[in-house]
Amino acid sequence: MDASAVPLFRSGGPSAAAQTFGARERHSRGEASTMVDVTAGSGGAAPASRFLTLGEIGNILKRGDLALAFGILTILVVLILPLPSIVLDLFLAISITLSILILMTSLFIQAPLEFSSFPTILLISTMLRLSLNLASTRLILSRGHEGTDAAGHVIEAFGNFVMGGNFVIGIIVFAILVIVNFVVITKGSGRIAEVAARFHLDAMPGKQMAIDADLSAGLIDEKVAKERRKALEDESGFFGAMDGASKFVRGDAVAGLLVVFINIIGGIIIGVAQQGLSFGEAARTYTLLTVGDGLVTQVPALIVSTAAGLLVSKAGVSGAADKALMRQLSGYPQALGMSAGVMLVLAMLPGIPMLPFLMLGGGAAALAFSARKKKRAATAAAADAAAAPAAAAAANAVDEPISTALKIDDLKIELGYALLPLVNAPDGTDRLTEQIKALRRSLAIEMGFVMPSVRILDNVQLEANTYIIKIKEVDAGTGRIWPNQFMVMDPGGSQVDVPGIHTIEPTFGLPATWVDASLKEEASLKGYTVVDAATVLSTHLTELLKNNVSDLLSYGEVQKLLKDLPKEQGELIKDIVPAQVTISGIQRVLQLLLAERISIRDLSTILEGIADAVAFSRNPATVVEHVRARLARQICAQNTSASGYLPLIALSAKWEQAFAESLIGQGEERSLAMQPSKLSEFMTVVRERFEQAAREGEAPVLVTSAAIRPFVRSLVERFRSQTTVLSQAEIHPRARLKTVGSV
Repeated sequence: MDASAVPLFRSGGPSAAAQTFGARERHSRGEASTMVDVTAGSGGAAPASRFLTLGEIGNILKRGDLALAFGILTILVVLILPLPSIVLDLFLAISITLSILILMTSLFIQAPLEFSSFPTILLISTMLRLSLNLASTRLILSRGHEGTDAAGHVIEAFGNFVMGGNFVIGIIVFAILVIVNFVVITKGSGRIAEVAARFHLDAMPGKQMAIDADLSAGLIDEKVAKERRKALEDESGFFGAMDGASKFVRGDAVAGLLVVFINIIGGIIIGVAQQGLSFGEAARTYTLLTVGDGLVTQVPALIVSTAAGLLVSKAGVSGAADKALMRQLSGYPQALGMSAGVMLVLAMLPGIPMLPFLMLGGGAAALAFSARKKKRAATAAAADAAAAPAAAAAANAVDEPISTALKIDDLKIELGYALLPLVNAPDGTDRLTEQIKALRRSLAIEMGFVMPSVRILDNVQLEANTYIIKIKEVDAGTGRIWPNQFMVMDPGGSQVDVPGIHTIEPTFGLPATWVDASLKEEASLKGYTVVDAATVLSTHLTELLKNNVSDLLSYGEVQKLLKDLPKEQGELIKDIVPAQVTISGIQRVLQLLLAERISIRDLSTILEGIADAVAFSRNPATVVEHVRARLARQICAQNTSASGYLPLIALSAKWEQAFAESLIGQGEERSLAMQPSKLSEFMTVVRERFEQAAREGEAPVLVTSAAIRPFVRSLVERFRSQTTVLSQAEIHPRARLKTVGSV
């Protein structure tokens, strides 16, 4: 074997003579020798190298990075070095196989991003075809006078099969293939890729805002948000790369035309002027070789162009191409029936072959009948599935005792009939239920206990687009939404400039507009917040739950929380329950914490605070104040701004004294008895200070002394329920403070 065939060696091994002797000795014993001589030296000295076995070379090539680098280098080498015809046949077969593999992969993938490496593969396959085109051109021009097999048997076979002995036919067929590839497929797929890239880039801000809105509403966690952002970036990058990669195919088609023209003209000149062939013989030989070469190149190019067109046009189709097309084409039996009728009419026209159209018309009619039958069966099955729960409920209702009517639902959502697609969409999705599941999970992490399950049912007495949220069978909130439209809001709080149904957002009372799905992208590009109907309802439910979370913490839920505590905390519970405090007392403390939106997830610290407080007081309000001081780190962290500091508005000494002097009673029986004029003045001042801070971009807390904090909070929650009131004992020593005003 030639030493230059495998230019790989390792230093530090035995001498070349020893390696050769070992190979001969094994051969004499009948063993197969797989050693490759890669020694090279000068001056007769044996270099410090050894042979590499074919197995070792195979192990090296098994590494993907080295195999890819070796393949790219091989393509570049083919551009420079001449190839023997037998090697050219092998590479042409590889090119055809690779193009078919690309086409099949494009057909079977479920989504375009599953084939995100397509632009890179397109570049490699294009370079492979161009290098083979150059190698075949070198053989055609240098050895074409020797016969039609000068450039290999693959090119000869393609030329003979297509031309059929007439080179004019070959030229025409090749020209048609190039026109189909260049004008139809390549141009169309390039345009689709260009428009898709532009639309995806334009839609990125709106899609990112939608992800941020879902994250803020608690519908998804940070991990899912990162995955969605990554998928969005990959999608934009893919279509942008496809826009550029489509130029590879276009350039390949142009290069194919030029190469064919050069081969024919140059071959005839070389054959007549240099090799002494007649003009006819030279034209026939070189045209056959050139057309065969062009077909071998253009057929894979046409296949890859088709794959590119399938891939970029698949953006709106989910699932494999065959299933998606059959599902959509057979989804309308009327269309198949009309097609069958047209073909049967054509079969009856004089002069038209009857048999083909009769066969096709009969087949289309059979497909239409079968599709209609399947559609009716699917509709009936869906109706039966929807009626089964109702029938079962009706059957059970007969046997249910009257006492079941006394049971109430902690959380219930009643929907008008137009809102039923939110929980039973035609495509099988159930977006509202999924969002409620995510909401319960998010609130469990945030507040420290699992919310009761939400019962969703329809109410024919409601208006079509109206919903009502009930907590313990009492109306807590209502609103109107449109399932197939999107709510658009201006983050600044003003009315949006988009045509639609103007309304008021049910959760925060902001001006909003319901717009059609066709205006969604336009609204996103204008910087508006765009949310769907299910998100509007789930956001409303979120705020209502946070405002009423204390009413949902039942005695049984507290028992479950205590039971699920770590074993180490079990002794503490035994010490205080029921000797010092009952489970009902613990429930009341937890409810008071939740009423001010303080998480009870750190239940161990809360129980330790209760154990300390019950030693000197059994009043839940007093116990809560002691527990809040224990939770100072958590409370400060909960109200810390994005900049890392705790913004606060301090209660002045004047109002501290006014509240202290207005307290009547002793010990745990104290109550606030302030003059109405003073109360009105206090509410006005607090409202002005907090509105001024909001205009400055701050969300401060109100800080008072520990003695009057409960009374200040009970007053502030009447007109600013979202305002957090802290005592000085609840400010953690390590918290960074920023005073933004005083009252």
